[in-house]
Amino acid sequence: MNNVISPQEKHLDIGFKMNIREWTPQSTATQTPFLLIHGLSSNARTWDGVARELAQAGHHVIAIDQRGHGRSEKLPVTAGYDFDTITTDIVNLIKVLGWEKPLIAGQSWGGNVVLAFGAKHPGIAKGLIFVDGGFFDVKKRAPVWEEAYEMFKPPHLEGVPRVQMQERMRQFQPEWSDEGIEATLNNFETRPDGTIKPWLSLDRHMSIFRAMWEQDPPSLYPQVQEPVLIFPAGNAQEDEKRHMVQQAQSNIPDVTVHWFDHTAHDIHVHRPVQLAQRMLNWQRDKNL
Repeated sequence: MNNVISPQEKHLDIGFKMNIREWTPQSTATQTPFLLIHGLSSNARTWDGVARELAQAGHHVIAIDQRGHGRSEKLPVTAGYDFDTITTDIVNLIKVLGWEKPLIAGQSWGGNVVLAFGAKHPGIAKGLIFVDGGFFDVKKRAPVWEEAYEMFKPPHLEGVPRVQMQERMRQFQPEWSDEGIEATLNNFETRPDGTIKPWLSLDRHMSIFRAMWEQDPPSLYPQVQEPVLIFPAGNAQEDEKRHMVQQAQSNIPDVTVHWFDHTAHDIHVHRPVQLAQRMLNWQRDKNL
């Protein structure tokens, strides 16, 4: 097993200041790098447990705070939070890093970002990984935008004491590690008075969600050239999710699916070691 240094956190200029967390093993000469992309209103630290496992296996790993999230620059809504803009951010990041053919994983909305990336920018990645995302067809669940807006608008959490939010998380997800709880709390800025404020503002959040609502994943599946690994969370007997996953499985040219039963939507936080090992096994099996 490689000795892995602690993650370094820094900003890279990719047209704006993007915050990244980077794990660099002693030698990455023969291993494909991993780029890890969080979900809506989440942050790079939620990938820490997965990234550590990947780095211990010898991979160079970077997790990012997407525009408007975490400690990345808070660009105005007019700068664009649509899929074309977000996927261009990833292209620019890969260029700045000087990487060739990374494996790119995204969770939830991040999975739909990775899907859009694969369809729009073929040939840049070596493989794509959807972690309980990438197959979400939101408009089918809420076909009218005004209804979708009210249904999926995030709760108002600004001003909640951090310790209270921490306790809520522990009650809601009792199986999560202390590291996972702390990482998820970093979805919020902690203010001097001990209360929290989401890093992602409501207008940016809903701009992203509008783009996700308008996205048509089934039309993108046939355009994806790279091998795809899908990790749905929950029970394969859930009709709505099973149907969406089956549609992706039937239309993506090269796809592997592994269900994580009895697992939270945030698989990367709930079961980071198991998720990383499945990712590594697939990477080795596919010789990626």
